[in-house]
Amino acid sequence: MPTILITGCSSGYGQHIARHFLDRGWSVIATMRTPRTDLFQPSDRLRILPLDVTKSESIRAALEAAGPIDALVNNAGIGVVGAFEATPMEHIRKVFETNTFGTMAMTQAAIPGMRERGTGVIVNVTSSVTLAPMPLAAAYTASKQAIQGFTQSLAHELATFGIRAKLVEPGYAPTTRFAANTDIDVMDLLPGAYLDFARPIFEAFAAPSVVTRESDVAEAVWQAVTDGTDQARYPAGADAVALAAAA
Repeated sequence: MPTILITGCSSGYGQHIARHFLDRGWSVIATMRTPRTDLFQPSDRLRILPLDVTKSESIRAALEAAGPIDALVNNAGIGVVGAFEATPMEHIRKVFETNTFGTMAMTQAAIPGMRERGTGVIVNVTSSVTLAPMPLAAAYTASKQAIQGFTQSLAHELATFGIRAKLVEPGYAPTTRFAANTDIDVMDLLPGAYLDFARPIFEAFAAPSVVTRESDVAEAVWQAVTDGTDQARYPAGADAVALAAAA
């Protein structure tokens, strides 16, 4: 029975990805900073482990407890929206610690086991902001663009060991807790000079014509893990698919 480890399973994409793989017979290791057993139906193929991707000891302990894994999905992330001018560098560093360095650290820790077994898939979840620029998301975009380049370069050096590195690029999903892991309010990141610029953008976000569903992302991750191809990028959601086609 194949085993997958997924980060950031306390809500949104992570939960849906975990359920998607459970429904298809996989053994699932769902990780989150504060484990909650009430988020999933009990299953003898499910383990819930504590994991903070910004702490090396937490990563080591989680992977040791997990044992051999066939797939790793780096989904944990922090969202931030606001004027870059007003975003504290301390907060930008927090975003990079999770979105960028956390993904890199998890990947680095998982590679040796996969290399020794000569097989494995690593899927890094980024965003459609890597497909087309979105205003008021400069810091977040930078954190995700870094993972795009990282993954595409890494894929070349891992292929010789039978390991695939892939990207899933979700579109705009208003039902997810995009900024829930942040400790700063969006209005604190919008100086008065930016309000006229920001108003129509937020109005468009409030009434999008097309969106990404959590199930779209779960299915894209499923395809990335199981299709057996060297396809590198998987846009997830109708809006992301349209952006990728136009790029």
